[in-house]
Amino acid sequence: QLQLVESGGGLVQPGGSLRLSCGSSGKSLDDYFIGWFRQAPGKKREEVSCVSTSGISAYVADSVKGRFTISRDSVENMVYLQMNSLKPEDTAIYYCAALQANKCPTLYEYNYWGQGTQVTVSS
Repeated sequence: QLQLVESGGGLVQPGGSLRLSCGSSGKSLDDYFIGWFRQAPGKKREEVSCVSTSGISAYVADSVKGRFTISRDSVENMVYLQMNSLKPEDTAIYYCAALQANKCPTLYEYNYWGQGTQVTVSS
């Protein structure tokens, strides 16, 4: 059983940066595609980015392209989401998810989810 834990959320001013982390206790993430999702109040959960097992950024949503970067570190057993130039509309709970796959899964295919970390962008 894979248990994912997100961290790094918080309150940041517009234009600021945050780095979210997704880790697993005791089990390697190397064999998993990892996705970052977000859900704002009253909205559907949407995919932000996905990284392959080889570390290739396989998907980036248009709404964050050029501002968010996904990466993974096998030594640290972590997947990161670097978020720059944050906007108020980026405010949401951010989740990471994992699946053993050969391409970025859809939302409903992921079978492991973290508990989420709140990101609030406000002045």
